Amino acid sequence: MSAGTLQITPRRTKLHRLFAYRFALLAGPGTLFIMIALLLPLLSIVVFSFWRTESYELYADWNLDNYRVMLTEPAYRVFFLRSFFMALSVTLGCLVIAWPVAYFIAKHGGRYRLLLVLLLAAPFFTGVILRIAALQGLFGPIGLINMTLTEIGLPPIQVLMYTPLAAGIGLVYLYVPFMITAIYLSVINFNFELLEVAKINGAKPWRAFIEITWPLNWIGTAIGLVVVFIPCLASVVTQRFLGGTQSSSFGMSLAQQFGETGTWALGSAMGVALFVFSIAAIILIGRSINLKRSGFTGVINP
Repeated sequence: MSAGTLQITPRRTKLHRLFAYRFALLAGPGTLFIMIALLLPLLSIVVFSFWRTESYELYADWNLDNYRVMLTEPAYRVFFLRSFFMALSVTLGCLVIAWPVAYFIAKHGGRYRLLLVLLLAAPFFTGVILRIAALQGLFGPIGLINMTLTEIGLPPIQVLMYTPLAAGIGLVYLYVPFMITAIYLSVINFNFELLEVAKINGAKPWRAFIEITWPLNWIGTAIGLVVVFIPCLASVVTQRFLGGTQSSSFGMSLAQQFGETGTWALGSAMGVALFVFSIAAIILIGRSINLKRSGFTGVINP
């Protein structure tokens, strides 16, 4: 038995080394890219947040002044709260729109389901600026809607442009495809026979949705919440082109620190704060996922 062990162990060691080499060869380039393109920039932002900026130059003067300014200045609190409630409203709006669409495609799409899902990507054939410009042409003072109203003798709707409502509509338009896709990927594997059983047992459609469909597909909804809420929280372009002065966001203020004002250290601190808050939101939503009852399979695990 001892001799057999001596023969087997070197073979296993050789296989383990071969596996490690292959794993390093396959995973190494991706890991290196992530470290260079993601981790190093984040690390530099964290370091810069403790420095100071003077005359558009960074100085390694370690302090907490940037965080103090960000937390004590009322303007930054207003910008952050405005961005938070905008992101929350847009996320809820996308959720209300996305669930019926994803459910219809998954249940009634038939052989056209893949085509319908691919059509969700149609807006991405053009850039973000062009899509926002199209909304300006639709909602603007001389846009299609207001011009039509003027032609029929009605006053134009001023709230459609350069208002928080316009910015919210623009964000919903930009991000609702992500929410639909996330929910669809969950509902596509849902066992719809469970709803028939609930119907036979006297459950109303709304109750079947709340007690069966929603819980068993919560992970898709949670993913949709994350992929919509986080980008909306840091959104800049939509508020700048559609929102006007009343929609100045935390992301717009952050971008100004790296642009017009040149206060890179303060901008880095704002970026770190935004990153930490985003991670906290992801953790909070992630903890709400009950892995025992929700998943892409749509099946209750024993």
